Amino acid sequence: MGRQSRAVCRHGCLRSGIRACGLVLCVVLALPQGHIPAYAQSDTHPPVQPHLPAGYLGDAACRSCHADKVDSFHQTAHYLTSRLPDEKSILGSFAPGENLLRTSNAALFFRMDERRVSGQAEFFQTAVAGTPPDTRERSEQFAFVIGSGSKGQTFLYWDDDQLFELPVSYWRNLGWVNSPGYRDGFAEFDRPIVPRCMECHATYIESLLPPENSYSHTGFIPGIQCEKCHGPGKEHVQLETTNPRASSGSAILNPARFPRERQMDLCAWCHAGQGDALQPAFSYKPGEPLERYVRLPQPDPDAPPDVHDNQVAMLRRSRCFQASDMTCITCHDSHAPQHDLAEFSRRCMHCHQPNSPVFQRRDHPVTNNCIDCHMPRLETNLIVFNSQGASLKPRMRSHWIKVYAATTNP
Repeated sequence: MGRQSRAVCRHGCLRSGIRACGLVLCVVLALPQGHIPAYAQSDTHPPVQPHLPAGYLGDAACRSCHADKVDSFHQTAHYLTSRLPDEKSILGSFAPGENLLRTSNAALFFRMDERRVSGQAEFFQTAVAGTPPDTRERSEQFAFVIGSGSKGQTFLYWDDDQLFELPVSYWRNLGWVNSPGYRDGFAEFDRPIVPRCMECHATYIESLLPPENSYSHTGFIPGIQCEKCHGPGKEHVQLETTNPRASSGSAILNPARFPRERQMDLCAWCHAGQGDALQPAFSYKPGEPLERYVRLPQPDPDAPPDVHDNQVAMLRRSRCFQASDMTCITCHDSHAPQHDLAEFSRRCMHCHQPNSPVFQRRDHPVTNNCIDCHMPRLETNLIVFNSQGASLKPRMRSHWIKVYAATTNP
């Protein structure tokens, strides 16, 4: 069932609307400061004792023994994929003149505002409709920032205990843009954020079904934290504290030791498309078969998977994957940021040695960048920004490792 909400039509009039049910395209998200969730990462908000799922302790418990790993991991896009809004986490500018998003509708624009309340910054998106002096406004407060910002960010707001997508997102090199799923020229605030979306952008959020986008304000662990991949850490900490001579890794999961398919399942949980939930969100445990929890789409063998939606399917199509035992962590170090293409290329050379059967072209130069040619950035059809009458499609890294036409990657 929908809930009544206000929206602004193309003619600048506030109208009643029905909040439609559906899954927002998960790119990157945000939360109003008036509802500060527990277990916050932000330095500007002191953490509140969260209502955590059984057995979970949080990254602070890991740092006492694994400080180097935790500190490095906290710089990664995984960890930064959802945060509280503050001056550091929101990358878009709130400076006058840079805080506006014009639309194809001359009677509508969006304004991003930063306000100080008792010395604390709060952030808002405001739709301004009509022609001065006869204008109407609707403002909603940023609640969560979702997305590390390496590509972009989308923002969320609270309406009571329900989460919705804000109509303006941020995309690197483009600035403020219409959020995916929202129409250019309309002031709409009605896209609900469902649990399957949050499952891939947070370690945990406590669902209060129904409706589907209802959550606890104090039951949230932002970002992808250690226990997302290693499982609940309480028993591990207790064992290591009471018996420090116990074997390393006691009562904790190590994905590097999983069988190949379970390693792939852990990454496919969020990097193989939305799928259909078979069990409640956040019930999957690393090391278990994912097919019991999520029914993933089976891509058409004759159609290339989109570069945003299903990196795992793309990797599985690669001869590199089919002819080896490689998994995602063969190339990716999940504990550290990775931006050095030369380092990735050195991993390619572990198998593709010059003058070997897997380096068949003798005239092929050996370079420090295999990636841009064999894993080029391609346009995605799943993230489309409609801004000021133009459609913009970001380019993202392909995980189908193969020989591409020379014109593929300009």
